[in-house]
Amino acid sequence: QVRLVEAGGGLVQAGDSLRLSCAASGRSFRNDAMGWFRQAPGKDREFVTAISRDGGTAYVDSVKGRFTISRNIAGNMVALQMNSLKLEDTAVYYCAASATGWGTPRRSSDYNYWGQGTQVTVSS
Repeated sequence: QVRLVEAGGGLVQAGDSLRLSCAASGRSFRNDAMGWFRQAPGKDREFVTAISRDGGTAYVDSVKGRFTISRNIAGNMVALQMNSLKLEDTAVYYCAASATGWGTPRRSSDYNYWGQGTQVTVSS
């Protein structure tokens, strides 16, 4: 059974840092692109960042310079380091895997597997 399990969410203050992790199991993810999406209350799910199977990365403009995505060689662990958090970063964060392999997909429809999400709340 394929599973993606996020961890590391929580309540932090603006300016703080938080590190999310995603553990993938049930099949090999070595050749998958991995991504993070988020959904704030009352808003659509949005792309945050992705990492290709060869380590290429892409970020939404609002997090560039603050967030960093990484993955291990086996491809079954993905992390999202979030620095200088802002109030508008508050959302449920989802890990996802895309079997498209190459590139860094930005559309949720390009992703085949999803985690349950982890809540990140940034307070003032």
